[in-house]
Amino acid sequence: MKSLLVFDFDHTIVDGNSDTWVVRCTPEKKLPDWLRKTYDGNHWTEYMRRVLGYIGDQGIKESEMKQVMQSIPYIPRMVDLFKFICQSKDQVDCIIISDSNTMFINWILEFTNSILAFNCILTNPATFDEQSHLIIENFHSHNCPQCPDNLCKKKALDDFVADQLKVGVQYKKIIYTGDGANDLCPIKGLKEYDVAMVRKGYELEKLILEMVDADSGSIQPSIVIWSSGKEILSYLKKCLKT
Repeated sequence: MKSLLVFDFDHTIVDGNSDTWVVRCTPEKKLPDWLRKTYDGNHWTEYMRRVLGYIGDQGIKESEMKQVMQSIPYIPRMVDLFKFICQSKDQVDCIIISDSNTMFINWILEFTNSILAFNCILTNPATFDEQSHLIIENFHSHNCPQCPDNLCKKKALDDFVADQLKVGVQYKKIIYTGDGANDLCPIKGLKEYDVAMVRKGYELEKLILEMVDADSGSIQPSIVIWSSGKEILSYLKKCLKT
């Protein structure tokens, strides 16, 4: 059986947040105060719809947005990791689950041919309308109280695994790589034979360490802390040998 590799995108594959990086394509390279103040700490996707509407109203072309997005840096050695994954597709499947959007992720991955490493990308659909505004839709609906309305990463992962099982693909191990608070929900759903790859110094590490210290018993997988693609690649190579 294969292993399933799952990656978050922002601050996990790229060393930044694609949703905030896109603001660099505006004339002032920042948003006006009135727009920034409309974010209430929740409903991020709704806020991004307003941001992208503003960007479209500035007459910024798709090609300009794409160029700016492709300037976002990858985490060191992450592209090398994806090259290795491409060479190991007989042993692994690989997916992204992200609260970014299809347009941003595809632009960025295609720039380095890294998109070839992934079987699918589970994220908010995005398309340009007739007025050249980038429109984002919710990825799905769900009933998880811990996650934003547009995406529960645990449900996205569970649905993918279930769909794969329907076509005869069963995974012996899930290796989930992430950094943020919205990665905690899917990690809590992993089993003892799975692995959570947690970026050092980010919110996910803090949350998991708090749960481990509290001995809550709700974290079953092995926890591996990483800082670059080199560490993930090294761990993956060892994992595939066993």
